[in-house]
Amino acid sequence: MKPNHYYNPKLQHYALENRSTMTKAEACLWKYALSKRQMLGFQFRRQRPIENYIVDFICLPLKLIIEVDGYSHHIPENEAKDIVRQNRLIELGYIVVRFKDEEVLEHINIVRENIEGWIRKLSQELGK
Repeated sequence: MKPNHYYNPKLQHYALENRSTMTKAEACLWKYALSKRQMLGFQFRRQRPIENYIVDFICLPLKLIIEVDGYSHHIPENEAKDIVRQNRLIELGYIVVRFKDEEVLEHINIVRENIEGWIRKLSQELGK
């Protein structure tokens, strides 16, 4: 893995825009789960440019990406793009976990437990 985790500074402007216009589900996940090291002490970043993509949330030490999919991700054309995007991120060494908006908004505790499970698994594998 590259030392900068494939960070793409050319997308920084778009990432900053995305941070200021997060969806309701993204804002909920950030506030109630991923900000302020709430997940077992691990830091997450939001709207991080990775290669040619901007991922919703990422824990760099664990190479764990969390994506929140709204209605636009259910359009067949976008589903195909998501598959290509996810496959590329996996090729780069990341784990990608996806949640639907409804899951985050209606079952945040279950989403938190799921993320904590991934963190435990990955941190154990990496010896962190």
